[in-house]
Amino acid sequence: MKKYILPAFLLFSIIYSGCSSNPYAASNRIYRKQAKDLARSLEALPPVENYGGKVPAYQVGTVNLNLRKPNYVIIHHTAQNSCEQTLKTFTLQRTQVSAHYVICKDGTVHHMLNDYFRAWHAGNGRWGNNTDINSSSIGIELDNNGFESFADSQIESLLQLLTVLKKKHNIPVGNFIGHSDIAPGRKVDPNANFPWQRLSESGFGHWPDSVLDTVPSAFNSVHALRMIGYHVKDSVAAIKAFKLHFIQTDTSPVITPRDKAVLQNLVKKTGL
Repeated sequence: MKKYILPAFLLFSIIYSGCSSNPYAASNRIYRKQAKDLARSLEALPPVENYGGKVPAYQVGTVNLNLRKPNYVIIHHTAQNSCEQTLKTFTLQRTQVSAHYVICKDGTVHHMLNDYFRAWHAGNGRWGNNTDINSSSIGIELDNNGFESFADSQIESLLQLLTVLKKKHNIPVGNFIGHSDIAPGRKVDPNANFPWQRLSESGFGHWPDSVLDTVPSAFNSVHALRMIGYHVKDSVAAIKAFKLHFIQTDTSPVITPRDKAVLQNLVKKTGL
């Protein structure tokens, strides 16, 4: 039997293409299909329907429109053991969870969902009167098991990404918050090692001043938490979430005099 020997360049090409193939090609196809389905539904004019009154004779589409704009950034830690594990989690339909961005420990940023699409990252969360955080936010997941510190390269990439998002979507300074802020008692991410002060110094989120005013004796801590944005139905959970973000060295449910001063300072920063 005659043997055929492939030319070296062709053999290399085959090997290279096999090694360099995208392991997420299948989930990318699903993404594109879902995006096309959404696009088709948006292209169609609203139909003429009977809502109980007189039915119009024809369709009328307004010419003044654009896409919905995200107004919050919610920061998470993945609570998983690697970036690849999180990427896999977000590309399996059965998990029903996703985020717009995933940032690995080495600073690699995976943009997994168009900013204008609704990711499933916040769950049953609330901030102020907003009870549907997923519909108005961008979710960013940081590769972190929930107990470790965050790598400098990871935080540097996060700051660069936040700079882009803040400018692109005109997101207010105070609207960069954590998963634990919007879901007290249910979520504890990002963990107490997260550098919220460093983010605030770069213009992302509030942080208390180093010098704090004296707090009046009638100061109501729970009322202040609500004014900042926390859901205080479970006041103990709200206190712990506040301290995880703004105190960090003490996450107990006890409000100290300094905690009250921090709360008062943050209320002033929100302009309320």
